[in-house]
Amino acid sequence: MDVAILTVGDEVLAGDTENTNATWLARRLTDAGVTVTRILTVPDDRDVIRETVDEWRSTFDAVVVTGGLGGTHDDVTVDAIADAFDRDLVVDPTVREDVVETVAAYRDRNPDLVEAHDLDLDVDAWAALPAGSRPLVNPEGLCPGCVVENVYVFPGVPAEMQALFDLVAGEFGGDAVSTTLYTPQPEGSMVEDIAGLRERFDVTVGSYPSTETRNRIKLTGTDAAEVARAADWLRERIDIVDDP
Repeated sequence: MDVAILTVGDEVLAGDTENTNATWLARRLTDAGVTVTRILTVPDDRDVIRETVDEWRSTFDAVVVTGGLGGTHDDVTVDAIADAFDRDLVVDPTVREDVVETVAAYRDRNPDLVEAHDLDLDVDAWAALPAGSRPLVNPEGLCPGCVVENVYVFPGVPAEMQALFDLVAGEFGGDAVSTTLYTPQPEGSMVEDIAGLRERFDVTVGSYPSTETRNRIKLTGTDAAEVARAADWLRERIDIVDDP
């Protein structure tokens, strides 16, 4: 299963917000056997999001989009997703009820703050989703996510994104398996051995040098036995240690 991750947000591109969502999603998807083929961050630009999603939804098995959901002026992701599928925005009664209940609960917990800042939300703006999409009610926050065909759309707040991903995590899977080896050898000393491994085994090899910890070599393939054989072959040729 090939998956692409699209994160949305001017604040991410400006460096004001660290893109922890992409890292978390990539790790979860990889652990499930998925091959993450693309990770891209785009601005809060409706046309750019639409064009990217429209291209990717026919290229990859699934597209995961996170960020830019809500009812404020720069939250354009839902509009862009609707554009990509040529659908209207509609309000699901269940989603609207959840948004209303979430706002009411916030008012109850923060009466002084609400009174001082006059919390008056356009509920429909927060609850609207592309017609025909599968709503994902948000257990951690206000804004819902959704699934439109093979496109999964989550809020950008990490706790909310993670909670909604957990609702659909079982829909992602694949045959990719990997193993990671650690070595104190410098990367340059392993060039010939890694080249020989690539010639002999149907695996991909990633070599990741580090000045602070042991260097990592990650072997990935779709046949667990082949990955294991490749790892054993490499262990016979370079200095492998158990402690990373």
